[in-house]
Amino acid sequence: MRHGLFLPPFDALANPDLLVELAIDAERSGWDGFFLWDHLKYGSRVRDILDPYICLTAIAAATSTMELGVMVTPLVRRRPAVLARQAVTLDHVSHGRLVLGFGIGDDFAGELSSFGDEVDARVRGRMLTEGLGVLTDLMSGEPVDHDGEFYRASDVRYLPVPARAGGIPVWLASRWPNPAPLRRAAKYQGVFVIGLTDPSDIAELRRRLSDSGADLGHFDIVVLGAIGDDANDWEQAGATWRLAQIGPYELEPSAVREIVLAGPPRPER
Repeated sequence: MRHGLFLPPFDALANPDLLVELAIDAERSGWDGFFLWDHLKYGSRVRDILDPYICLTAIAAATSTMELGVMVTPLVRRRPAVLARQAVTLDHVSHGRLVLGFGIGDDFAGELSSFGDEVDARVRGRMLTEGLGVLTDLMSGEPVDHDGEFYRASDVRYLPVPARAGGIPVWLASRWPNPAPLRRAAKYQGVFVIGLTDPSDIAELRRRLSDSGADLGHFDIVVLGAIGDDANDWEQAGATWRLAQIGPYELEPSAVREIVLAGPPRPER
């Protein structure tokens, strides 16, 4: 099992230089991945927020081995045609270390309704499914001609292709135990499971993914964990990634740095 840090670029961490420093420390301390939240608003307790993709570009240029990604982007808020160019560019800056995380998002703190974005979850689900198809087709380097319910890409071909052999992995967010997001995730390279608190549920998660067509031999099961928790049970249950969540409130750079420098938990063998 691999271990990543899951940080919000909020308030005290809304500092690109600090995020780069933390990422360098994380790589040196043995962390396998560095993942940033993607939000425009996060309620009255959060004031400052940075864009994760721009921050990751600086981080990619300063690191060399860690996986990097945004967990997760509501695709309804971004145009797939633009994001495809941005993602491939970032993948080249990182020399093939980018992971893309997507979900339908929600209207927490009015994050969708404040900007006139779609608030009906079922509609956002259809938008995500279609948008993912457009995005991944564009990143494939093959000709794309799509005229759908929400998106259009008429007679276009995007080059270059991603730097990573086989393309950029896509992980889909799923709030356990909702079935529809798992069916969507099974078509891609991984699932980022929210609300899964018992390692014993991984067996049922794997069964559902397999029934939906996931190739579990080449598929990431990503779970959240608290700092200091034992990771051994998650690895034995079949999780492939564990993201240690920091924040989102009352972030203190010195305390965050201490967590980063301590390195990831390594299960006993």
